[in-house]
Amino acid sequence: MEESAPVLPSSGPEAAHIVFPSPLETVRSLLSIIVIALFALTFILQPFRIPSESMERTLLVGDFLLVNKMIYGKPGWLSHLLPYRKVQRGDIIVFHFPLDPADHVVKRVVGIPGDRIRLKNGVVYRNGDPVTEPYAIYESADEDAFRDQFPAGGYTNPGIDPHWWQAMRGDVQNGELIVPANSYFVLGDNRNHSRDSRYWGFVPRANIVGRPFVIYFSLRQPSATDLPEMPQVRAAGSSDDKLGHGNAVAGKVADFARWDRMLRIVR
Repeated sequence: MEESAPVLPSSGPEAAHIVFPSPLETVRSLLSIIVIALFALTFILQPFRIPSESMERTLLVGDFLLVNKMIYGKPGWLSHLLPYRKVQRGDIIVFHFPLDPADHVVKRVVGIPGDRIRLKNGVVYRNGDPVTEPYAIYESADEDAFRDQFPAGGYTNPGIDPHWWQAMRGDVQNGELIVPANSYFVLGDNRNHSRDSRYWGFVPRANIVGRPFVIYFSLRQPSATDLPEMPQVRAAGSSDDKLGHGNAVAGKVADFARWDRMLRIVR
């Protein structure tokens, strides 16, 4: 009969040991993080902030976006290996502004190469059919025949680029604008308050930077098209000298950002 091994008395729970990294290991870790971040911001992602109201209500003034720079890729052998895709109708894109490539602009793609585009009373017609656009809004604005009857409207708006006005006539057939190869026709979702392809022309494929995919932060900032707030009527005998409560400060801190828009997917 085998003898069982003696049971040694327990020495209690083992003491937890914390090992601190050496200064060299810390520097290596920080450098690795910096290299990864620089790679991502250079080749994959890029942050942008919305400065104007032209894409309301999809994108608001003060929204901070992350743009996927890899989604469309570039022509070449990598396009067969990586999950690139073509620019599609309805995509929101960020691109270098054709009139000033140093500026970045965000708009929605309405026409791809070969499409026939026209607007009738502000409604987009593509290849002869009206386009359903639940994202488009039409805030009140002065009448503009060029904007709403494009391209049939006359040269009446001072915001039209004269070079585009002359070049555009060669791409118009039967009252429709034909989108040429390697070019895209884009509009802002806030149709009556957007300077877009109607005013300055097509977006070349080479100018496209990427597609916004998430709003990672949003500052509560006013838009130029916001309606002015109506003054509140004070009750008789009330005074403006009342002291505020402590929660007023907390309210101001909470209201400086649109917390409900954080991490919202852009569509």
